[in-house]
Amino acid sequence: MRAGRYVQQSRGYRAFIPEDLPPKPELHWDAALTKLLSDADRALGRLDGVASILPNPNLFVAMYVKHEAVLSSQIEGTQSTLEDLLEYEAAGRIPQAPGCDVEEVVNYVAAMNQGLERLSSLPLSLRLLREIHERLLEGVRGSARSPGEFRTSQNWIGPAGCTLETAQFVPPPPHEMRQALDALEKFLHERDDFPELIHCGLAHAQFETIHPFLDGNGRVGRLLITLLLCERQVLQRPLLYLSYYFKAHRAQYYDRLMAIREDGDWEGWLKFFLRGVFQVSQAATEVSRAIMQLREKDRGIISSHGATAANGLKLLDHLFQHPLIQVRDAEKLLECSYATANSLVRFFEQLNILKEITGQQRNRIYRYDAYYKLFSQQALTLPAAAAQAERPGQLEP
Repeated sequence: MRAGRYVQQSRGYRAFIPEDLPPKPELHWDAALTKLLSDADRALGRLDGVASILPNPNLFVAMYVKHEAVLSSQIEGTQSTLEDLLEYEAAGRIPQAPGCDVEEVVNYVAAMNQGLERLSSLPLSLRLLREIHERLLEGVRGSARSPGEFRTSQNWIGPAGCTLETAQFVPPPPHEMRQALDALEKFLHERDDFPELIHCGLAHAQFETIHPFLDGNGRVGRLLITLLLCERQVLQRPLLYLSYYFKAHRAQYYDRLMAIREDGDWEGWLKFFLRGVFQVSQAATEVSRAIMQLREKDRGIISSHGATAANGLKLLDHLFQHPLIQVRDAEKLLECSYATANSLVRFFEQLNILKEITGQQRNRIYRYDAYYKLFSQQALTLPAAAAQAERPGQLEP
């Protein structure tokens, strides 16, 4: 009853009706929860501090967003990898890998960037979440499931082939869903009741329980975390992404959310959430430091080569945002002849900065290998059998 209650519906299934936030009774602040909050705050502060001294943070943020887009999409069953996304951007074509659905990842990147841009003119709200959702599903799998609109029918969560009666979890019916969403929006605007990370953890879990869309709830819910932290200026730039942690601890993630609904265990969920913030912040801080070291090393190598240094440094900065490149891209970036661009790309290859990855004689693609590996080494393959599926409602009104 603390988090909500299951209510038998007229058609025989039970749906969960959530209580409004904040939890009642109030959170129990034991020593473990207090320490986890302190550790997570400190680690997040270090990450924000490192980001503030990056020479050009916007270059590196682009890769963090892409990496998050891949991992968050993989949780929902997308098969595309970081390399697929980068190849799509570099070559303008869909990779030939079996089951590649890179457009979904591209949409996630666009939805994230759109949400961050809109925060300058629109507060985090139901309207903003609908806009993000519409961009997320535009022209891809799920595009027939009311992009940008809250559902008007019942959905449910469970393994493929399950029904409302056998689902693992059934969110609130549409009428109760709208009431819960209105209460969540009010909670999003509250500023003083909880530490920012606690507020963020509560909001994410409540959004996933409400499950207001027919598809894309997991991805929008994970975007909500980043948008909240940036709106409240806990982070100056969006460098914290929990999809890697949620993916690595997938079963526990779902178990912790279900424990809220079944047992009202908000504290158990928050401990799990804060542990993720701590671990991911530490990892992102190390990656940021490694990026700075790599940049300084390669700038030093390029700067020592006289006449090519200016164009070389410009190309290097471009690679931190787009680590896969073709000679035509360098030609356009540097506003030079194809021969000059080709010569510089081949020079980077000789310096072991770029690596040719196609093995072809034409339409070659080169990768900034050391930089790419800082991100790709964390990527995990999600077993297809583990994928949870969201089921759109099939019931008549």
